[in-house]
Amino acid sequence: MDMPARSLLRDFLEIPYDQLEEMNGEVKRDRVNRTSADELREKHTRYLVDERRIKAVTVCFSDLEGRFHMLDYDKKFLLKSPDALTFDGSSVRGYASQQESDLRLGLDWHTFYWLPADVFGPGKVLIFADVLTRDGRPYPTDMRGRLRALSEGLREKDGLVCTIAPEIEGFLFKGRYSEQHYVEKPLFEPVSIGGYFHSLPGDSLRAFIDTAAEVQRAMAFGNEKDHPEVAPSQFEMNFNYSEALVCADEVQLYKLLCRQVASNMGLTASFLPKPIVGMNGSGMHTNLSFSKGGQNLFWDPKGEAGLSAMGKDAAQRILDGAEGLCLILNPSVNAYRRLDPAYEAPNQIRVSANDRSAMLRIPMFNEKSARLEVRSVAPDANPYLVFYALIRTALEGPRLAPSDAGESGKPRVLPAQIDDAIRSFRESRFLHEILGSEVVEKYAALKQMQADRCPKALGTLIKIPEIQFHHEVTNQHLWNLF
Repeated sequence: MDMPARSLLRDFLEIPYDQLEEMNGEVKRDRVNRTSADELREKHTRYLVDERRIKAVTVCFSDLEGRFHMLDYDKKFLLKSPDALTFDGSSVRGYASQQESDLRLGLDWHTFYWLPADVFGPGKVLIFADVLTRDGRPYPTDMRGRLRALSEGLREKDGLVCTIAPEIEGFLFKGRYSEQHYVEKPLFEPVSIGGYFHSLPGDSLRAFIDTAAEVQRAMAFGNEKDHPEVAPSQFEMNFNYSEALVCADEVQLYKLLCRQVASNMGLTASFLPKPIVGMNGSGMHTNLSFSKGGQNLFWDPKGEAGLSAMGKDAAQRILDGAEGLCLILNPSVNAYRRLDPAYEAPNQIRVSANDRSAMLRIPMFNEKSARLEVRSVAPDANPYLVFYALIRTALEGPRLAPSDAGESGKPRVLPAQIDDAIRSFRESRFLHEILGSEVVEKYAALKQMQADRCPKALGTLIKIPEIQFHHEVTNQHLWNLF
């Protein structure tokens, strides 16, 4: 019996999902246990040499705004020159100018993912990279590298570990590339008109959630729960808490796999904060805590609601820096539509146990799960930049005087539109200190460019430019027309 031509000519690696979960789980344990980079480099390099069915290595990095970039390197080329992987930084917004365009990628051998072949294609593995200058120094606007350095420094100096768990919401719409085509047809069509926790087992939304959750599981995210969210055609899939850098990598992979699974189904997974007026928007609620020696430092059984003095201090520092942080947590014109208290959105700069209009929430917790929930983070934010800024602010952020902190009875609220957020971001001396003025100005300039292409007043209708020029809606042709 004749075999199909593909089977005769090609034999690329395809691994069953249960085996993928075991293999990726082992790598994640090596990472959490801080196995040395040299040992992992040797281990994974040896695997790539021995496994003939691997054809390419997908190397990925994120730019200043959080867009996910991927390059496929031929396996043999990468093995010959793993320390000489270069790219043109002038083509990435927020990176190098044309005069200093050459940048390098430094492979993080702690990140080595075997990919589900039916979603990502056969014969590939994926590795994250940090962005380096030509001479091998960390590139200032690479927030992944900076988050990694921060996390390692806190552990080495004070034994501190920041643990983060995100809750990332998104929408599922009819048609591929519905965001890119919004300029032609300014309408998003939900695939489901169900609501919170409701969908038929076989409908498109449930099929998408089930498939994406299977991919997450195979990539060792450690799934917790998944379900339709409050708005029609909205979804949320939660996974285990992790150390900050591991979690940020998983946020990027989560959005990538959701988009690819949806595309395979002829649909679009969107992480626009407010794609449809009149419905709840999408957030990325960010739960964070600090531990030392395995002990949760936000837990104190004698503290109010069990929250320690350190937890209260971290909460207050984040609140006191809220106006400056807002552009980092809500980086797009569209994000300011979400900060509307009529739709359970957090626009008030205060902390609460139950009121969902508060920027910070203290969830019910025990000794293990004591944490702060930052509710004002949008799903289109750069997770590396968000986590870096929140960690630094929680530990070091300046405290406001009572007269500036809204204790006179008038509540402070987050900026209502992006121009106000840009101004507060630029005026924050603390953000200039922790990010550097060059990064602050680069980021603010990118956000101002997008803001200037959109009407200043949001109004009641979503405008085409706020989708067309959204940093995650990749339409290079339209961008280049301006």
